[in-house]
Amino acid sequence: MTDETSINNDLSNKGHFNRADIVILGGGPAGGATALGLKALGYEVTVIAEPRPFKAVEGISERVLEGLRNAGFKLALANLPDPSPRVASWNGATNSANTEMLINRSELDNGICKDLMSAGVTVINDRVGKVSEERSGFSIQFKNSEADPVKAGFLVEARGRSAPGAGLERLRGSETVSLLQYWKGEPCQPQSAAESFEDGWAWMAAWSDGTRYLQLTFDVATANLPDKAGLIDHCNSILATLPSAQPFLEDAQPTGIIHARTSTPILCREAVGDNWIRIGDAAMAVDPLSGNGIFQALSSALQAPAVINTLLQRPENAALAKQFYQQRVDHLFHRFARIGRDFYASEERWWNNPFWATRRNWPDNEPLHQETDPDSLKVVKMPVVNNGLIEEHEVVITNDQPLGIWHLNGIPMAPVVRVLQQKEIEISPQSCLQTQLGMSPENAQGLTRWLFQNGWLSAEN
Repeated sequence: MTDETSINNDLSNKGHFNRADIVILGGGPAGGATALGLKALGYEVTVIAEPRPFKAVEGISERVLEGLRNAGFKLALANLPDPSPRVASWNGATNSANTEMLINRSELDNGICKDLMSAGVTVINDRVGKVSEERSGFSIQFKNSEADPVKAGFLVEARGRSAPGAGLERLRGSETVSLLQYWKGEPCQPQSAAESFEDGWAWMAAWSDGTRYLQLTFDVATANLPDKAGLIDHCNSILATLPSAQPFLEDAQPTGIIHARTSTPILCREAVGDNWIRIGDAAMAVDPLSGNGIFQALSSALQAPAVINTLLQRPENAALAKQFYQQRVDHLFHRFARIGRDFYASEERWWNNPFWATRRNWPDNEPLHQETDPDSLKVVKMPVVNNGLIEEHEVVITNDQPLGIWHLNGIPMAPVVRVLQQKEIEISPQSCLQTQLGMSPENAQGLTRWLFQNGWLSAEN
């Protein structure tokens, strides 16, 4: 995230960064979104981040792009490329109907850095060294300079999968490794592809300058990978058998070493404390197969400012804030894990291969979605976000919405469910909402339609 125009990022000028209210370790989408959210709440925020050690390209969907916009990023999204073709070959079938936007993560992170500085966030461009907990908070030393440590009253861990485990209990999925090899060919139109093979799956992308990114994902325990010297030949022999890989290999040559990265799904069982919080991949890292890495990172990061604000301003509600955050991290992790599980299960050609057998049964056998049962509706008190704080309010939970729904288009749902559960049989739901809650005919009609469409009311109602 270098920015030669920023004096603040000159390492020679870092000596005055010796105190901050909140320090965020990591400046990717999760760390950036949390920083912008905290700044909007009036906090002084310092972000410590280093540039990525190697080039990385990622494919993002329109939903991810919308999430980045909603997080407040502008400069980071100023020069994104157009969507490019994406081919998926799975279970013997090939689909080329989808597209994705191939982004250079270094450029995205650099743009996020500029957005943060534009908002008044202090950005220190260095690698985090030792982090020590002190009586008044934390002390963060730097790896690459002699600058004085930064002192933080509150610490946000946003260094992704590379974040130290800190001795916290973690749930791990099947141990997985992804091997990335760069290739160089002629300039071309950007494109990407994914294809399954007997021992794993491949993701390939071509950048406009001719750089090709070819990544193979394996099961750590059963892949029988050769030693480091033989990895390139091993991966190339697999790529040579994949039809989807041929356009990426044509007139191209591998360059440099293979980069090995863990891609094991990991859930931190304790993602928040009294004066610290883990966000993004540092809290939960999902299987890259889902293609939702940035989206899930933003999902936790957008909740974090309200949680932090509550811990700092309303310490009497600390337990409530922690409950709110951990429940959402757990819920999101299992949701994405089940998406991956179901996609792995759709590959039926190598049913007994350990790679596929372990992943189609993890994390559980619970369905991704359940059809809402009207009898499952309950009004309970749960933590929610209200004006930048975590508070307890009445919400409606269902068998498919265990975290509850508080409002729908500004309408509190708990009173709606109460009056409908107590109404006389001969009274229509719409009439009940009008007479008991004073809704206009238009609002009552629209809400009644939503209740039927989403399974909160049955035909008998």
